[in-house]
Amino acid sequence: MEYRRASSDTNHHTSSDSDSKSSSLNSKLEHESVSSGKTSYSITKSPCSSSSTSNDNIANATSFDHKLRIKNATLEGNGTTSRPDDPPLLPGEKVQGVAREVTYLCPYNGPTRGVLSVTNYKLYFRSMDLDTPYVIEVPLGVVSRVEKVGGQSLSRGENSYGIELFCKDMRNLRFGHKQENHSRRNVFEKLQQYAFPLSHKLPLFTFECTETFPENGWTVHEPIAEFKRMGVPTEMWKITKINEHYEFCDSYPAILAVPAQATDDELRQVAAFRSRGRIPVLSWIHPESQATITRSSQPLVGVGGKRCREDERYIQLIMDANAQSHKLFIMDARPSANAIANKAKGGGYESEDTYQNAEVIFLDIHNIHVMRESLRKLKELCFPVIDEMKWLSGLESTYWLKHIRCILAGAGRITDKVENHKTSVLVHCSDGWDRTAQLTALAMLLLDPYYRTIKGFEVLIEKEWLSFGHKFQQRIGHGDDHHSDADRSPVFLQFIDCVWQVTEMFRHAFEFNELFLITILDHLYSCRFGTFLFNSERERLQEGNVKQRTISLWSMINSHLEFYKNPFYHHVPHSLDPVPTMRYMKLWKGLYCRWNPSMRPQEPIYAKNRELLAMKEQLENKVEEKKRDTKIRSSRTLTTTPTRITSPMHV
Repeated sequence: MEYRRASSDTNHHTSSDSDSKSSSLNSKLEHESVSSGKTSYSITKSPCSSSSTSNDNIANATSFDHKLRIKNATLEGNGTTSRPDDPPLLPGEKVQGVAREVTYLCPYNGPTRGVLSVTNYKLYFRSMDLDTPYVIEVPLGVVSRVEKVGGQSLSRGENSYGIELFCKDMRNLRFGHKQENHSRRNVFEKLQQYAFPLSHKLPLFTFECTETFPENGWTVHEPIAEFKRMGVPTEMWKITKINEHYEFCDSYPAILAVPAQATDDELRQVAAFRSRGRIPVLSWIHPESQATITRSSQPLVGVGGKRCREDERYIQLIMDANAQSHKLFIMDARPSANAIANKAKGGGYESEDTYQNAEVIFLDIHNIHVMRESLRKLKELCFPVIDEMKWLSGLESTYWLKHIRCILAGAGRITDKVENHKTSVLVHCSDGWDRTAQLTALAMLLLDPYYRTIKGFEVLIEKEWLSFGHKFQQRIGHGDDHHSDADRSPVFLQFIDCVWQVTEMFRHAFEFNELFLITILDHLYSCRFGTFLFNSERERLQEGNVKQRTISLWSMINSHLEFYKNPFYHHVPHSLDPVPTMRYMKLWKGLYCRWNPSMRPQEPIYAKNRELLAMKEQLENKVEEKKRDTKIRSSRTLTTTPTRITSPMHV
């Protein structure tokens, strides 16, 4: 069975396969022919890198995502013959508007004239320069807002009249229009419609896309199978379907693991005492010590210090489930001042006086508003111009790396308590769907080598982020034009950044590479896949029916694993212990600075990775062949060597 066809995607890339002017191997990387049924494709992955010509520099400012290009002249899905300036279309993608004599105002290499097309999925600009043609291709889901530039006056100078796009992936794009052509209005309207379809009562592109892939990514995470992998149920933990119809807690998954002695009535009473009904439930259990990581929301203690006997007993059951420790650490992700302030809103934190043998630790991770402002400052620093004289001081003033360090340090403390102290940990913030997900997912990544594989990491995201109700729709703003919404925040981006920091510290411990992480982030915004849509498992099932109507991102990734594997990977069975100090924190330039030609890698890293993977496979095959030969020779020696008869020993 196939799951939706692969085709073109992503951002800036060279538009001609025969273009040999670029010195960057990445711009022409992996031009492989792939056959799928009756349709032939070429796979072209062009990560950003430096280039020998200015136009190639623009052309190679790509997102790290492989592109599957249709080779035949007929574009599947619309049955029309393509022209040189026509955009390559995904199945289900349709051109909505075209403007000619449009000028792309590159902040690095100056203006270039070409043809601008808008589809129901992307913006596509192709230069008219036949000597060094290049393409800019931006999924409209990446666009945060669209603004008109210039008024009605003709005296503002050339290219002062046009459109500017502000994107979620750290860049802005500006296009100049000729006023006499009257093309700006149509382009602006089409961009508004298809960049923000929900605001215009249109469907997101993923509901119209009909790609197919040989792998079905929707089957990656099976909750019961994942619990069984961890050895659950046990004598102390059971699987419950109390939330099967999402009536118990609408932001939790249908299948939960809770203490075996807890009754459904007790669970309901605990839910009444926890914000949004998000009770403490099992995320991970240590295979040897049975120490656990559980997650929840804050207790509703309020300024009066309310108590709930059922909640206190329930926490005791979690503690008792670990026979090796008679203590429980409650890791509150918030700064203590914020947790105290939440009491005025009816929330708060557990009192060590009422929760016996529990110790509350505040991890000082700031809220979504602080993180949003930090990312805004980082974007100003990285795009479009980088001030070399103020780079370090500017980076420090964003506080971005300080926040990343704080999140990673919190995950490290959880890992230490579980692995070294054999003590169970309960993690929560306010509602338990932002900072809590960052901490539990990172701690599980550090503790369990399964989550460091490609499939395991996909399961980790499905489990700790998607099923437990991280509000992707609100935090990212898929398809709506409320760019200044206070709910927008880079919570998931920070998690992936923390993962990247750990991969830099332990390069051999992860099966996946940097491209894998960047591809996930690119499609967090793109709306090409249904994986990150909506705010909860319930919404994806009941409101979007995404598994039947859309494609999973994991379908594409798992159909092309060769792009995402780390050639240096080997299984590390033990937990990882990163050092979360500022000395080891690095800005992820491959992500945040990838649009700036001066900040790109000087060598084609991903091409080298593919070569190393091929070499590794050859060497592994030779080793297996030698083992087989040795085994055959040994068996022959045993059959041909005569049995030696020994005489009895005499004293």
